[in-house]
Amino acid sequence: MRAVLDTNVLLSALIFPGSKPDQVLQRVSRGEVELFLSPFILGELERILLDKFRFTKPQTAERVNVIRRMATLVEPALRVALVVGKDDDNRILECALAAQADYLVTGDKMHLLPLRSVGPSKIVTPADFLDVA
Repeated sequence: MRAVLDTNVLLSALIFPGSKPDQVLQRVSRGEVELFLSPFILGELERILLDKFRFTKPQTAERVNVIRRMATLVEPALRVALVVGKDDDNRILECALAAQADYLVTGDKMHLLPLRSVGPSKIVTPADFLDVA
């Protein structure tokens, strides 16, 4: 099963051990789910850990490297503009399309979840993903 995890899911997995996002990431680490990410997602993860959560550079690098080692990186070639007003979310959708992911896992109730799917990827919450994975 191929999945893209939105930045908010990765952050929640790192910040809240035992949470649904953490359970999703545990399935990735056990090899039950194939994780696909883009350089954009990893960059956003790094930026938010540094700026919002005030992690040190070494703490941030350690966590980002752990995630990077679990994932296959894709470079989206196709640009989309499905989300108006929050262009960063379009970069997440592009990653799902480039990865031909079965699922895009997100907590974004305002922009991404209402889309329900993009290409072959179903857009689901971490809890919904755990029910099907």
